[in-house]
Amino acid sequence: MNITKFEIEGPLLIEPRVFGDERGYFFESFHSEKYKQAGIPLSFVQDNESKSSAGVLRGLHFQNPPFDQGKLVRVVKGKVIDIAVDIRKNSATYGKHIAVELTEENKMQLWIPPGFAHGFLSLVDETIFMYKCTNVYNKEAEDGIIWNDPDLNINWGIENPLVSEKDLILNSFKSFVSKFV
Repeated sequence: MNITKFEIEGPLLIEPRVFGDERGYFFESFHSEKYKQAGIPLSFVQDNESKSSAGVLRGLHFQNPPFDQGKLVRVVKGKVIDIAVDIRKNSATYGKHIAVELTEENKMQLWIPPGFAHGFLSLVDETIFMYKCTNVYNKEAEDGIIWNDPDLNINWGIENPLVSEKDLILNSFKSFVSKFV
């Protein structure tokens, strides 16, 4: 397993060792000791899965404290551009983001700690996206930032994605008041 850090402190890119032959492939999608050594908490309490068509954009989502969530995300089938935005107000990289392509071929995972808004764009039909969460869903703590906020300057590579009505009315980054330190 290969672990890569980013310029933004917190998120980690996990590249598993994949063993393949004429029968198919095998890899460890989670190993508690290795993830613990990498600094990823082992207190996952909820798994989520979504299926999306090409051009579907979900995000940018997060839950406010004390219901904040860390997420370990991966693509089971298909391909996405995955985005994590630093929303920790005392962070030197507040408002900056990382972008990673996660695919069924590369089998990479992204650890997104609490204090980050998260979203992804499905690049192909029938994309299955899976993530482990460190806290359960809490509707009252749910929040987000609009996907195309000009201050965040995220290059999604698409002008008119399919976005839920709920995601279309999310706050701008300027009007957002972070509850993350």
